[in-house]
Amino acid sequence: MSHNSFGHLFRVTTWGESHGAALGCVVDGCPPGIRFTVADIQAELDRRKPGKSRFVTQRREADEVKVLSGFIEDGDMLVTTGTPISMMIENTDQRSKDYGEIARQYRPGHADYTYDVKYGVRDHRGGGRSSARETAARVAAGALARKVVPGLVVRGALVGMGKKEIDRANWNWDFVGDAENPFFTPDPASVSVFSDYLDGIRKDGSSVGALIEVVAEGVPAGLGAPVYAKLDQDIASNLMSINAVKGVEIGDGFQTARMTGVENADEMRIGNDGQPVFNSNHAGGILGGISTGQPVVARFAVKPTSSILTPRKSIDADGREVEVVTKGRHDPCVGIRAVPIGEAMVACAIADHYLRHRGQTGRV
Repeated sequence: MSHNSFGHLFRVTTWGESHGAALGCVVDGCPPGIRFTVADIQAELDRRKPGKSRFVTQRREADEVKVLSGFIEDGDMLVTTGTPISMMIENTDQRSKDYGEIARQYRPGHADYTYDVKYGVRDHRGGGRSSARETAARVAAGALARKVVPGLVVRGALVGMGKKEIDRANWNWDFVGDAENPFFTPDPASVSVFSDYLDGIRKDGSSVGALIEVVAEGVPAGLGAPVYAKLDQDIASNLMSINAVKGVEIGDGFQTARMTGVENADEMRIGNDGQPVFNSNHAGGILGGISTGQPVVARFAVKPTSSILTPRKSIDADGREVEVVTKGRHDPCVGIRAVPIGEAMVACAIADHYLRHRGQTGRV
């Protein structure tokens, strides 16, 4: 199976399967001299790991990362050497038997059928390589990517679940990481709404989708290119590569189709420091594929989890019509844990473009 890498200068290759012994990544192209700790990586993985609340899969994985190469020790810090950085996360709570009954059945909404058609073989144990378990490796890589660009801050939030949306007037970034917030929502008032809504969805044996917003601040102006290496193009590609993502927008995205040119234009003035000041950010911090210096804003839509208890019509590998019920431990809203994954993929895209820009122009 090819195509397991993304990025150009900051290049990430992931490996491993959902029910294999371990999974991980190799980060190639990370500059030397980047200082980090294992705790920095672990903190991001802890935000993504399963079993943290009743609203996500109850698979119990510690997701403890081991950094195997690409660094030297300097006291309590690790310092990158410019060589490939390999990281590994062991799987410790697989239950492959949960998938025995559907070993030859194609789960509706999953990649079972398409994988079988393409490769002639598939790993039915949680989807194997196609499982969202693979995204733990991306989060580890994203933790390093955040340190490549000086001053970069990447934050994400769940802004919608099914038919429920947050009240943006209540937006509070500090609340997103609150221990009493199981949804990564920036709106404290939405927790009870999302809780009741998701409880009802689960009782019905179903699942629901979500809308995630990622904001990157501290992005220098000038990153990207006007044709085939647009910053927004690569951010969209990275986000679309996440499991279950069916749509991506930058800035106001699809809403711009409903605007006039007068409404959509991000007007500019000169600030007191002589630097450009934008009066709005409909473009999401990117114009013509190149960053403006404003916050980069991206949103992505995550479809409902396809593994549900309600029987769904399908077929099996022998050509018989069947009804599929997916048992086991699954997220009723996979979009909840997609927040740190989206952050990681945006961070990786920006780090890659930062290094490309530095290499091409000699400045940042």
